[in-house]
Amino acid sequence: MPLICEFLGIKIYMYWQEHNPPHFHAEYNGLHAEIDIYNSVIFKGALPLKQLKLVLAWCELHREELIMNWHKAENHGKLIKIKPLQ
Repeated sequence: MPLICEFLGIKIYMYWQEHNPPHFHAEYNGLHAEIDIYNSVIFKGALPLKQLKLVLAWCELHREELIMNWHKAENHGKLIKIKPLQ
């Protein structure tokens, strides 16, 4: 499970050959959520509201890179690191 970004204690992962919808995994303080890339919504799990807002904002800013990584992950390719929120 490649780590593609980390910021403010939040870790963002993307698995290879995952199920649809295109998504990534966010972890914070022992909590885990799966985030739909196209709609910037949580569809499984939970995060504290403050961290969820940060993750969703980050998703909006980096949607193109996330989609590119998703396509690479479908073929078990090398994923790129994505810049964190500043």
